[in-house]
Amino acid sequence: MSLKRIILAAIPSLFFIATTSFATSIMHQDGLVPSGKGYGVPSVKALKVTAAGNGIDYHGGEVMGTAAGATPNFYVIYYGNWPANTGQSLIENFLRNIGPQPFYGILSTYYNASNQHVQKKATFVKSISDNYSQGKALSDSSISTIVSNAISSGKLPLDSNGVYFVLTSSDVTETSGFCSQYCGWHVADVYQNRAYIRVAFIGNASKQCPGGCMIQQTSPNNNAGVDAMINIIGHEMSESVTDPLGNAWYDTSGQENADKCNFNFGTTQKAPNGSKYNQVVGNTRYLVQQDWVNANGGYCAQGYT
Repeated sequence: MSLKRIILAAIPSLFFIATTSFATSIMHQDGLVPSGKGYGVPSVKALKVTAAGNGIDYHGGEVMGTAAGATPNFYVIYYGNWPANTGQSLIENFLRNIGPQPFYGILSTYYNASNQHVQKKATFVKSISDNYSQGKALSDSSISTIVSNAISSGKLPLDSNGVYFVLTSSDVTETSGFCSQYCGWHVADVYQNRAYIRVAFIGNASKQCPGGCMIQQTSPNNNAGVDAMINIIGHEMSESVTDPLGNAWYDTSGQENADKCNFNFGTTQKAPNGSKYNQVVGNTRYLVQQDWVNANGGYCAQGYT
């Protein structure tokens, strides 16, 4: 049941970007690697760098979903108190239908050491619930324990192609900096010295920092907390696929692909309730930040075909 943390990569909160000068100064230094908390830090070893000429570089590491049959599989753990409303169905609709979408197609511009590009497919496999097994104040290691216990108990499989999302309810805190330093993060852990597992944390900001990690008070699906979480899910999903171990795709400031377009939504449309959206996935409207296209010099976009 033991896990060893390998690397973290986080999406900073709006509050953190706007008010913390440390983040602004360190994120623009050269030769940095992802730190896990929204800024780059100096590398402890020299990494091979292949400059793609698109504002983001390849460092030789694993990229998910590039080989036939190695489709990324998504698992969700709903942690805490999830009421019987639209929240879970909104999340699962997004993950179930995102693979063929132009948004996910952006990831096809990324490739591995054999020049195999990410395929335009992903699979939502299963969700489970966890009723506060680690309490309401979670550390980073608590998030890993939640996933480890789910695998050890047989509730979720040990999947070398899996990304395990731990999604917490609005009354749960993440004590290493949720809402003050980040809105979510992803990590690679070693499970029982057997295999890497990819874990992502996303919290519900509706009570703790609606002005920091939430996009709009009225959201496309009238569930502002969950709609905001889906934006972060898209961010962490993209980085988990293109930089799962922290040694694949990122730029000289330590930013991964989604970091480069953080909270940049591009052109939006107006939903019937007056909120903004820019994606339609499974016939459902979402507002999801753009992602970095690794082609034509590099740019933020809502999709790529």
